[in-house]
Amino acid sequence: MKTLMKIAGIAASLVLISACASNGPDVDASSGSGSTVATGPSGPTPGSQADLEQNAGHRVFFGFDQYTLTPQAQATLARQAAWLNEYPELNIKLAGNCDERGTREYNFALGARRAEAARAYLVSLGVDASRITTVSYGKEKPIDPRSTEDAWQLNRNATTTIVGVGS
Repeated sequence: MKTLMKIAGIAASLVLISACASNGPDVDASSGSGSTVATGPSGPTPGSQADLEQNAGHRVFFGFDQYTLTPQAQATLARQAAWLNEYPELNIKLAGNCDERGTREYNFALGARRAEAARAYLVSLGVDASRITTVSYGKEKPIDPRSTEDAWQLNRNATTTIVGVGS
């Protein structure tokens, strides 16, 4: 009986762990309602955040203490521009982020420069500037909270998020 209880406990733990490993539902920001979107076998809903992430990429990365766009970042932003031009009714927010090193004030300024660099590049590729807002989170919203080089590399980014439909 004790062995059966242990096996049942392990099985229940595995179910709970696998449920926690989910990335959560995709958000369809194109409707402006924040409703969740089912991603079916045919892929994400066209024009959704999940569609942007899967088909264009939603994040570009920067070097330490840098806000210049790498060739990889330019390629991602070019895909974003093409995708955004397919959905001209969508508005986006570009959020500049930094790793934990440096002062809070310095990182807010650097995050703003990163978001603006991504914005300027999208505009240069034909995306209407009125569709893009920028924000800096500095080091306040890390992707990875660890204090390692890998985490710092992930946290130095500009992230594109659909914020709604234009007027």
